[in-house]
Amino acid sequence: MANALVSIQIIPKTKNGEDSIPYVDAAIDVIEQSGVKYQVNPLETTMEGELTALFSIIEKMNEKMASLGCPSIISQVKVYYKPDGASMDVLTEKYR
Repeated sequence: MANALVSIQIIPKTKNGEDSIPYVDAAIDVIEQSGVKYQVNPLETTMEGELTALFSIIEKMNEKMASLGCPSIISQVKVYYKPDGASMDVLTEKYR
C-alpha cells in the first residue's frame, strides 16, 4: 500500500530559452515509465507510492532534464506522508 503522495512542479531552465513544455513532457514520461500511479494537473503532477520510491523518481526527473541540456532545474515538491496508507482517491472522493 502506498504511504505517500508527492506533487511535483518541475521548472527546467532551457539552453536557449526554448519552450519548456517538451521538457516537462519528458519529465512526466519518467513518471510514466516508473509505473507509479500519477495524475497530471495544470500546475503540478501528483504521484502515489512509497515515499523513498517517489523521491527516487524526482531524482530521475532532474537527471533527465540535465541530460537534455538544461543548465538548471527547479523542483517544487509537496509531500503528504501517512504511514498507514495514502491515496489520491480517498483524499479527493468528496469532490467527485
